[in-house]
Amino acid sequence: MAANRGTTPVSPGETESLTGRWIAGSGAASGDTNKIQDALNDLSRSVVLVDTAKGMALGSDGHLAFGSSPDGLPAKAILPPLPPGNLGDANFRRSQGLKFNYVTGAMANGIASADIVEEMGRAGMLGFFGAAGLSLERIDAAIIRIQQNLGSLPYGVNLIHSPNEQDHESATVDLLLKRRVQFVEASAFLDLTPHVARYRLSGIHRDATGAIVTPNRVMAKVSRVEVAQKFLSPVSDRILRELVSQKALTEAQAELAKLVPLADDCTVEADSGGHTDNRPAITLLPTILALRDRLQGEFRYQSPVRVGLGGGIATPASAAAAFAMGAAYVVTGSINQACRESGSSDIVRQMLAEAGQADVTMAPAADMFEMGVKVQVLKRGTMFAMRGAKLYELYRAYPSMEAIPAAERVQIEKNLFRFPLEEIWNQTRDYFSKRDPGQIGKADADPKHKMALVFRWYLGQASRWANAGVPDRKVDYQVWCGPAMGAFNEWTKGSFLEAAAERRVVTVALNILHGAALILRRQQLRWQGVTEFDDLIDTRPKTREELEQKMATGHPH
Repeated sequence: MAANRGTTPVSPGETESLTGRWIAGSGAASGDTNKIQDALNDLSRSVVLVDTAKGMALGSDGHLAFGSSPDGLPAKAILPPLPPGNLGDANFRRSQGLKFNYVTGAMANGIASADIVEEMGRAGMLGFFGAAGLSLERIDAAIIRIQQNLGSLPYGVNLIHSPNEQDHESATVDLLLKRRVQFVEASAFLDLTPHVARYRLSGIHRDATGAIVTPNRVMAKVSRVEVAQKFLSPVSDRILRELVSQKALTEAQAELAKLVPLADDCTVEADSGGHTDNRPAITLLPTILALRDRLQGEFRYQSPVRVGLGGGIATPASAAAAFAMGAAYVVTGSINQACRESGSSDIVRQMLAEAGQADVTMAPAADMFEMGVKVQVLKRGTMFAMRGAKLYELYRAYPSMEAIPAAERVQIEKNLFRFPLEEIWNQTRDYFSKRDPGQIGKADADPKHKMALVFRWYLGQASRWANAGVPDRKVDYQVWCGPAMGAFNEWTKGSFLEAAAERRVVTVALNILHGAALILRRQQLRWQGVTEFDDLIDTRPKTREELEQKMATGHPH
């Protein structure tokens, strides 16, 4: 740390002080480095830095004067308080009853567990339960538990698009409405379905003041402009007519539906784990913000849609960048799977703790296998991506399982399935007889569809093996993961959060938010021409107890 911190040279054309003059009160400005450090790291207080004959100093007792007064000292920088709870859109916090604009996304198969949802809710943040891939019975049990444990605290549940299982998507909506779940994260939608519209519009009405009330809220996760436009617009007349004909809506409700967007909030999904288009956040977020503004100008909603950012959010710097670009809130994913509360296994948590930014790749998606859709997964320590790609290659090349050459079939039966394919089909048939019986008839009529269902068995089981930590299946683990995991590991290196056993969702979230506020404060200094104190601002990981003390009482030295 530099012992002598002088004033920053004034560039030609710059005014020596653009921020006024500091008039001392009972105490003189202090050049004590420790006091300056404490002040800069205390996000609850205002900070004034002034020029003195001995260099830069902290003005701790006095007031600012603007104009041509010759009194006092030139103020070089003024920093307002910036508590982490102020980051993002205040309307988002108010509408959800939150303290912080921080969301944990719904990683499927219960990886985004009830434990995560409950921890987030108690900490004043929002968690979505990862319902995708689970049976209705398991989803129902999780909802009942969360509602009992959280009461009126915020929570949400995932509603994933299931193009090959529309009956299951509809039944999930039935369950959400039955349990009065009032917030869903709608993910992986390629197009809108009547099911998500039915959830959104159920119970729509005007209150006593004439304002439109939609009891059910939707946070859409999107990475394509054409999909975002549908969520940011009112539900189409075609779907409204269908819902009215099904008596899911009245004619009056359908008319009200034309005045509200399908989504209350829209998460821009950049380069994330799982379903992703690998889009760069720095271009995708401004694009969707501009689209939102254009559609708000067209439809004049009473409450504009809020736009947040997910995918790549793993460090204070990435969260700070998101908020600086205008994100209303941030959503994290991969890093939560690495935390103790996730529905994954200790083996997977350790694998994630060792991952670098380049240790991810794309692999076939189980739920959209026939469409060629891919998900982003961990490649370090597992052969899943390569083996999944092999199955998709065989699916594209042959009309049925019987047409696969004997040598190829022997290899996949031995190395991937570890059972004859006909035995896998028997297990698959039993599964769909309960989940979606229509799939069985379709498979009996179409050998290629039967082959797809058998291959999807491996893809689906690969995630479950990872979550359960099945030791002899480690090479087949499907672990949804984006490059954010590597950035998180690099940031936490050398700290207590480097160890997989120390990672907890609230501790991670508070560190990201607190660090983001500090980074934005440091940037505010730079914008005012002050760079001497960059190394005094401390964004290293801290314990939850330390962070809660800082947020409650300021920054203890």
